[in-house]
Amino acid sequence: MPMSNSYKKRLSDILPQIVKTFGTPFHIYDEKGIKQTCQKLITTFKKNNGFKEFFAVKALPNPSIMKIVQKMGFGFDCSSTPEIELARQIGSSGEDIMFTSNNTSFNQFKNAFGNGGCTINLDDISLIEKLNPFPDLICFRYNPGPRRKGNKIIGNPVESKYGLSHDQIIDAYSRSKALGANRFGIHTMLASNELNYKYMVETTRMLLDVVEFIHEKLGITFEFINIGGGLGIPYTPDAKPFNLDAMASEIIELFNRFEIHNGWAPKLYMESGRYITGPHGVLVTCVINHKNIYRRYVGVDASMSALMRPGMYDAYHHIHIHGKPHQEKMKKVDVVGALCENIDKFAIQRDLPDTVEGDILVIHDTGAHGHSMGFNYNGHLRPKELLLKEDSSVELIRRKETMADYFSTLTFEKKILSV
Repeated sequence: MPMSNSYKKRLSDILPQIVKTFGTPFHIYDEKGIKQTCQKLITTFKKNNGFKEFFAVKALPNPSIMKIVQKMGFGFDCSSTPEIELARQIGSSGEDIMFTSNNTSFNQFKNAFGNGGCTINLDDISLIEKLNPFPDLICFRYNPGPRRKGNKIIGNPVESKYGLSHDQIIDAYSRSKALGANRFGIHTMLASNELNYKYMVETTRMLLDVVEFIHEKLGITFEFINIGGGLGIPYTPDAKPFNLDAMASEIIELFNRFEIHNGWAPKLYMESGRYITGPHGVLVTCVINHKNIYRRYVGVDASMSALMRPGMYDAYHHIHIHGKPHQEKMKKVDVVGALCENIDKFAIQRDLPDTVEGDILVIHDTGAHGHSMGFNYNGHLRPKELLLKEDSSVELIRRKETMADYFSTLTFEKKILSV
């Protein structure tokens, strides 16, 4: 189910007070729920010696949230210089940061090597020459091409811009070894928001086979395999939750067989984002208008700039109206924002109770790829972020954007090229 009953109850008890204090719209995250999910991952994979989770910063790049997962022992999966800097600002460095980028510039690598460094996960064999000095630990992102199929979101690996092809993999590790690398990892990601745990099991099997293949050719052992993220969450009320226990059981068995056959085994790394924070965040917005033409429209004070997944991906996010349980007689409505784009909709022809101006709508599962994918089209400003703490207090963890923020990049030193 979208949004746990525990979170819904704790939030509902104080939601009018939160709205009165902070104003809408806002994303609000549940500290208790995030910690519980982190602990679930740790407990479920405890039989895999050295298991480590690297939280995908792109899902929710807020230092307050990152500190929560950091205290649980997690590292950070970063894909840009600002994301690395966010991790460093809260005290992470070295091998607690995995830098996985693509089409990477020399300056990005220069930053990655500075201030304590990080683990480099190379996306392209041509980037080897851009690493100077060459790191002791190197990881490559593997693209199996026609050997595997990605899920619906990832698509066909042959058409993906990510990773090294299968016929490049031996050369990549051989060259890295010659340049001084002594420690090795391998990474891939073939599924996103996937509810069938078998995808992750088969990805693990594939990487272990590749590791064995490379070991036979080059004699190197691997410290870790990183199967990426992609663990899905049940956005719709009728969707079944991801079976983490079954996934862990089958993956641990694969590792046991590998160790029996080879006399050694790598560690298991993952980089979940959505699975950790997605269900533990909601977007709270108020009804400000009603429009009845060919359809009934419920206008709210948030827009697609606060949550673009429904408009961009036709994604479903469950909605409930605070204080108004679902009724026998409900009306089909489109829930819309104020952007001058027809895709600026949070729900299309959704059955909801009658609303009046001032009603509070709670849009579920915005704890990942919600605020982080926000934008400023039409001059719309991104909303604030709040944290519902374990002691039931509520903390502002990001202020809303202002017009001054919007215009800040128009204040600059004049520079002209005269030709």
